[in-house]
Amino acid sequence: MEVVTGLDLERYMGRWYQIASFPSFFQPKNGENTRATYTLNENGTVHVLNETFTNGKKDSIEGTAYKANPNSDEAKLKVKFYLPPFLPIFPVTGDYWVLYIDEDYQYVLVGGGPTKKYLWILCRQTHLDDEIYNFLVEKAKDLGYDVSKLRKTPQSDPPPEGDDTPKDTKGIWWIKSLFGK
Repeated sequence: MEVVTGLDLERYMGRWYQIASFPSFFQPKNGENTRATYTLNENGTVHVLNETFTNGKKDSIEGTAYKANPNSDEAKLKVKFYLPPFLPIFPVTGDYWVLYIDEDYQYVLVGGGPTKKYLWILCRQTHLDDEIYNFLVEKAKDLGYDVSKLRKTPQSDPPPEGDDTPKDTKGIWWIKSLFGK
């Protein structure tokens, strides 16, 4: 599968809003305002903070991304999270392949590796122009993804900010998501 080559990690850093994705067991089924914030670490890895809001409460998980092959110019990354988030014990690693990114690094199509089980459309803003969205959907379709599985993620404008948002302190959102709740 074709992936982006020469991805500028420094330009890729920052916040990305999830515009649409394939439903997955590791994200709450009714999540809103889902976003990812990437920060470049001194050792060249990337700190990953994924956040979503469910029933007015913020759920989050942190992980680390790194190049799958440090000698390759392809934008094939691995992302490692530890579960459960409230007591990180078990490492879970997945593929994060940048399939398309615009030249201004404002919107991106990301796949979860060769299996085509995962797909995300991300944007620097909470909303993406329909024309661009449709272009990315067609790109995914051309790459062999079943785009009928794409689900748009509700996003508020402006998005929730700050630490005053109630948090899911029970840490059970990821267990519920395993059962499709």
